[in-house]
Formats: sequence, structure tokens, C-alpha cells
Amino acid sequence: MKNIRNFCIIAHIDHGKSTLADRMLDLTQTVTAREAQAQLLDNMDLERERGITIKSHAIQMDYVLNGNPYKFNLIDTPGHVDFSYEVSRSIAACEGALLIVDATQGIQAQTISNLYLALEHDLEIIPILNKIDLPSSNPEEVGDQIIDLIGCEREDILLASAKTGEGVDKILEAIVDRIPAPDGDDDAPLQALIFDSVFNSFRGIEAIFRVKNGTIKKGDRVKFMNTGKEYDADEIGTLKLTKFPQKEIKSGDVGYIISGIKEAKEVKVGDTITTKANPASSAIEGFEEVKPMVFAGIYPVDTEEFEELRASLEKLQLNDASLTFEAETSAALGFGFRCGFLGMLHMEIIQERLEREFNMTVITTVPNVSYYAYTKKDKEQRIIVNNPSDYPDPAILDRIEEPYIKAQIITKSDFVGAVMTLCIEKRGEIVGQTYLTSDRVELTFDMPLAEIVFDFYDRLKTISKGYASFDYHPVGYRQSDLVKVDILLNSEPIDALSALIHRGKSQDIGRKLCMKLRELIPRQQFVIAIQAAIGAKIVARETLSALRKDVTAKCYGGDISRKRKLLEKQKAGKKRMRQLGNVEIPQQAFLAVLKLND
Repeated sequence: MKNIRNFCIIAHIDHGKSTLADRMLDLTQTVTAREAQAQLLDNMDLERERGITIKSHAIQMDYVLNGNPYKFNLIDTPGHVDFSYEVSRSIAACEGALLIVDATQGIQAQTISNLYLALEHDLEIIPILNKIDLPSSNPEEVGDQIIDLIGCEREDILLASAKTGEGVDKILEAIVDRIPAPDGDDDAPLQALIFDSVFNSFRGIEAIFRVKNGTIKKGDRVKFMNTGKEYDADEIGTLKLTKFPQKEIKSGDVGYIISGIKEAKEVKVGDTITTKANPASSAIEGFEEVKPMVFAGIYPVDTEEFEELRASLEKLQLNDASLTFEAETSAALGFGFRCGFLGMLHMEIIQERLEREFNMTVITTVPNVSYYAYTKKDKEQRIIVNNPSDYPDPAILDRIEEPYIKAQIITKSDFVGAVMTLCIEKRGEIVGQTYLTSDRVELTFDMPLAEIVFDFYDRLKTISKGYASFDYHPVGYRQSDLVKVDILLNSEPIDALSALIHRGKSQDIGRKLCMKLRELIPRQQFVIAIQAAIGAKIVARETLSALRKDVTAKCYGGDISRKRKLLEKQKAGKKRMRQLGNVEIPQQAFLAVLKLND
């Protein structure tokens, strides 16, 4: 065990994590020249197209230093805040972390939040300045920022270039010298933490785990402590570029288990594996619960595919434990699921993965949060409003409460004014302001959760030039003055576009939404009236004019009454068509609300 090192790589998006992982795999000869390719661990098409890491990826490397063989378990983690749950899972399975900072850009938002996550788990941090080969790199100044942030010595900071490979050998030596070996007892009852899982259509579910104590052997009867289910360990092994089956895996090591599990809900990330013969007395603690930020409905375009969509979401949840979902129905869209996401990018990625990996064509509704409504008849009996369609009749409504959060925003002092303006515009109240260093400020706000759902995070990133990290925790429900804004197309309400909005902003948002829909809905052969209504009161209207065919083109010369007759006939046809015609709403229209400020 003293020769095992478990570590992850944490960094802001695009600071060179995946490239550094490639260089380490080259140096330790884990991959052959034929297998090598850029961003080797990013094995999803989406990751390569967008140049971002979406999934954590575990891989084992063998390294020899001064004649001693070492076993490195590396977990490459995502950098975008929407996938911070992946990072928290990886950190729970490690003793050390490589903190990578781009020498041209300095410390940025996600670096700070991921660093705090690592420090909470008492991980040994190795700071690395990457991209020192670039002419615009500034190692002196960025080095000072790192010293301010984690209080290390300048000689502790390693200089490297993942692109050229410079300094990577020093990083491998530092991993051996600085990161502690895992502690555990091979003879104790088995305790193994599941930190990831993958669905294999031939062999069932593969759970990836880190053994804290004890030993797991092939053929053991194992028990998952959270679900209470028992299985046979048909195959266990370690993860290199492919799977390497083993006879046993001892404490401190990382591996996978295949036991023919077919049901996705039987494997929970954060669960503890133990043996039936010698069970552990308690499960491993300290695993973070996922906190969905954005809720939206996902519906199959064809209602017959509902069960297929459920199966797809369950398989996706295995691979991405931060996705939560429950069944719901909509008058306009039929049966579907109400899903919880960590942010707008996460929502976009899930939608795209459903389409690519499972061939599911889905409609996503406007994101929202859950409210509590109380009626005049029974002022203590609360009604949970998950969807604007559950909103009770305003005539019998006594009050409505919405969820509030305590938001913590860390940013550079240059952007404090802009961040405050944004939060106050989103109905936030400032409750604290702390200077962490001379140019980094922590701002604390009480804010309604509904206000951060739409475009808050994107706008925060824009005004702070990407340099703001955002975290939150719920602080309960508070009474609020909310109204339901309905969108009507030719007097027909579209429940998937309804939203609960604060009264002060309702007219403005209703007007913007009508204008946006006018751009997005394709023109028909009849006039379409797009209206925003609060109850029976229409607060905004846009008219989408009809596509007109020139019926008088073939009628030239002669009396004007001939042309008029043709136009009257066309007018009557359009009137009849308007009564019968259905307006197809494109997918972009459902997401129009998110981009009202563009």
C-alpha cells in the first residue's frame, strides 16, 4: 500500500488538465504510441467537439522512481462549474490533488471552488503552473496569486508545459514525494466507496470504487450497504486504458466490479460495498449530496416513447449521478419527466446525450423551481407547486412562498459593483462582504432560487470575465408576490410556456417573451396572435402576420371586382384555416425564456 498514490487533477476550464494527463500517460508508458491521441481520457464525442471534460475518468499508471515501482491512480476531473459534482466524487476517493493554474490567465473561479473542496477533504495540494512555454505567460505574478491563495512556498510551485512535456517528470516525482500513501487495513472488514458507475449493455452495470479498508476477491458475495442488495463479484479488476481483471484488490487501491446488475437504481454513487461473510459495521461517511439548481420538464416528442425515455434517463443517471428526475404530466406535452440539473450547460449536455447516445428526440420545457401555495380555506395546508399548471386559482389563494438561497460569490474586487447590480436586479439582498485577499472578495446574498435559474450564471460569468465562482445553499421558504404568466397562441394557452414570475417583473417578461416567440415561431397561412396574460388580463400582444399567396397574379386586366372577389375568397379561407389550424412550436421557443436578455 505504501507504493500507491491516489490523486486527481483540479483546474478551471481550459487550463490544460486533459493535456497534462496525456503527457503523464506517455511518460509512464501506460499507452503505446499507436493508442496515443490528444485528450485521450475525454472519450465522449461531445467532450472532443466542445473541448471540455464532462465525465471524470479513472486510470491506473505504473511508475518507477529510484528502482521502486509505484502505482498511480489518476482521476481526471471536469473544470466547468456545472460538473462540480463529478469533482466532489473524485476528491472523496483521493489523498492528493494537482492544482493546475494557467500561467497566462492566473487563478480563476473554478480553481478556487475546487480547491476549497479539496481542502475540506484534507487533500495534499501540489500547485502547478502550466503553459509556461507561451510568450504571454507570467509565472512570477501568477505564482504570487497561488502563494496568497494556499500559503505555500515559491519552491513548492512546479513549472510545466503540458503541450511540450517540459516539467512533467518533476510532477511525477512530486506525486511520490508529497502525496501520502493511502491508509487502510487489509485485514479489516471490507469498506469500498463507489464513486462512479457505467452501463454496459452486455454485462450490466460496472461500479467503480476505491477500497478504504479490507480486501475484495473475485467470487466474493458482496453487499451494497445503502440498498441492502447482495451480489456475486463475477469480475473485479483495475482500470488502465482497458480493464485488467484481477484476483483481488486490496485497501487503498481503485478498481471496478461487474456483478451482473441490470437495474440502474440498484447502484447509488456514494454507496459502500462490503462482504456478506464479514460485513463492515458502518458505511463510509462524508459523501456530498447533489444539489440540483435548475428544474425542467423533459418530454418525448412521441408519447409512446415514455418508458424508453425513463430507461434512457436511468442509464444516464448511472453515468452522471448529479441528474435527478421524477415523472410528471403536461396538458400540452403528455407524459414526461421533471429533471433536476446543476446548471444550464448541464441541461444542454443531458439533452444532447439523450439524442446521441439513446436516439431520443425530446422537448425541454422552461426551467423553474418548486413553490408552496396556501389557500384561504386552509391557511396551514400547503400545496406544492412544481409546475405553473399546479398553481391554484388566484381567487382562493391566500399566499405563496418561494425557496430562498444564501449565495456566496467570490470575485475580483474590480467586478464588485457589477456583481452587486446583477444580484440586486435579481431581488437579492446583500448580507456580507469579506476581502479574502487584496483583490479577491466574497459577497454573500439572500436571493430567490427562481432568479438564478434562468440566465443568472451566464450573466455573472459575462460581467466578471469568467472570474466569479458561485455557490449556494437553501435557507428555506419566504412569502412572495408571484403571479402566473400564461402564453396564449390564438387564445389557446400553452402550459409548457407558462411561468411563475414576481409581479414587478411580470409585464416586462411577458412582453419580451411575446417578442421572442414572434421571431421563433414559423409563419403560417393565417394570422397568429401571441399574447401574455395574467389571469384574464392581457398584458402583452404580438401579431405574426400570415404568409400570403398572391392570388391575383393570374388575373390581369379587366374589372377590379374580379380581383376583389378572389381576395374575399382568400380572406374567408384564412378565417376558416385560423379556426382549424394548429401552430407547431419549435424546440427553440421553449428555451426562448432563457435568452430574454440577449
